[in-house]
Amino acid sequence: MRKIAAGLFITLDGVVENPGAWQQPYFSPDAAQEMAESMAQQAGMLLGRRTYEEFAASWPHSDLPNAAHMNSVRKYVVSTTLEKADWQNSTLVAPDQIGQLREEGLIQVVGSPTLVRWMLRNDLVDELGLIVCPVTVGAGRRLFEGDEFAFALEEAKPYASGAVRLTYRRANQVT
Repeated sequence: MRKIAAGLFITLDGVVENPGAWQQPYFSPDAAQEMAESMAQQAGMLLGRRTYEEFAASWPHSDLPNAAHMNSVRKYVVSTTLEKADWQNSTLVAPDQIGQLREEGLIQVVGSPTLVRWMLRNDLVDELGLIVCPVTVGAGRRLFEGDEFAFALEEAKPYASGAVRLTYRRANQVT
């Protein structure tokens, strides 16, 4: 499986910012199991600078069940401002190198909405996975801010919590 898949938690009103503040009640055991299975298939993670800095500050010291995987998996960090990436198995990559990462296998973009938005604009996302949480938060950064894209639904899966995972592939760009 050679593709770049982006995955984000998103509210009903389209907010992707700060999911830690609102997604936890909807992260049911069935969703956690599926996410763990997906992570086990990845050849690497692609992270934007902000997400990388947040993760690098917490995962190396975590005792959560998936901490060992998060620390050992290959991490590609897209940044034009970071000079080094010290977290275990992390490599800085330039934006123009992203497409080449498909050769590694399944690369999953974790969080990083600014990076995902940029990648969508540059046709670098093969699969977009959204876990839609049945909540509105009223304010915050949204995934789609002024862009128009067309997607084809690959799968829709409800979770016990009321959240729904939607998996899309990119169709033709509208504008």
